[in-house]
Amino acid sequence: MSHRCKTTRRMLGAAAAILMLSPGLSVQAQAQKPYPNKPITLIVPFAQGGLTDVPVRMMATIMQTNIDVPIVVENRPGGSGVIGASHVLRAAPDGYTIHANAVADTQNLHYIDVPYNAIKEFEFVGKIVEGPPLVLIINANLPYKTLGELLKDAKAHPKKISFGTSGPASSPMVALTQLNIAAGTHIQDVPYRGSGQAAAAVTTDAIQGTFTFYSSAKPLVDGGKVRPLAIAGPKRIADWPDVPTMEEAGFKGFDHSGFVGLGVPAKTPPEVIAFLNKALNEAINSDLFTTRVTALGMSVPKSSENTPAAFRTYMEEQTQRQAEFSKLVKAAIAASKQQKPDKK
Repeated sequence: MSHRCKTTRRMLGAAAAILMLSPGLSVQAQAQKPYPNKPITLIVPFAQGGLTDVPVRMMATIMQTNIDVPIVVENRPGGSGVIGASHVLRAAPDGYTIHANAVADTQNLHYIDVPYNAIKEFEFVGKIVEGPPLVLIINANLPYKTLGELLKDAKAHPKKISFGTSGPASSPMVALTQLNIAAGTHIQDVPYRGSGQAAAAVTTDAIQGTFTFYSSAKPLVDGGKVRPLAIAGPKRIADWPDVPTMEEAGFKGFDHSGFVGLGVPAKTPPEVIAFLNKALNEAINSDLFTTRVTALGMSVPKSSENTPAAFRTYMEEQTQRQAEFSKLVKAAIAASKQQKPDKK
């Protein structure tokens, strides 16, 4: 075989080897590309259009533009948020499946069987919004103009008044139980699938009132269908300057405000969490996001205070707070079961 032929064969062999290795080299190069390098899925464990979903979608739209990577918001409702959270925890801890945390994550373990520990099995990224608070609303055709008038009638006529709630593991139920205990009333609980549905039921006379979040109550108040009597939050609402807080009405420590944040499965790399926290704070502190959520009765946390560590501490504190509330709810339920029916 001539020298020229041997050289040609060696060149062809080398070329073939390069072609065979190319796909592997391409995969390796992609693997070395910094996070994120593919779409991120953001799981909302509640229905579309709800209190958790709305600010999440606003934030995701802004964030994906900033980081130049698609963020796919996927609703997986059910089980008071357990179905969505469980889905996230089954995903790889790589930052490509993230979770919208909400107040249910601090409540569920005190009321229902939860197949995970919401504190230990999640790492926390930061808050998206704080609030809105629960507000106490009644049908606008009722004669009560103040919370005092409502409670006076409720005391004089036990079980005459009924309020809608979202079931035992919900802020409206906790708030109603706390009110009944503090005021010595027996306002009846009528469960609905969500606080929005309960608020709508108030307008139809199916129930007399409810605790619902400000964002659900505002359009009903604006339409003249319901009347707000009190704010279950730390301060009055700018659009309703004449509506007192529950504390101003004589109920100390009566604060039931919502929040929404971001979490990821435990063992997610710290650098991924840091990236998400930075991107989160940039998105929520934009003028567009702030303006929109303010109209819903929500506020944006300061970037300097909205750290993963701070959010974890907040979640731990709120979980302990909800544990105390759960004792009230369970005691009230037990007392209700022990009550004997009236003798005829």
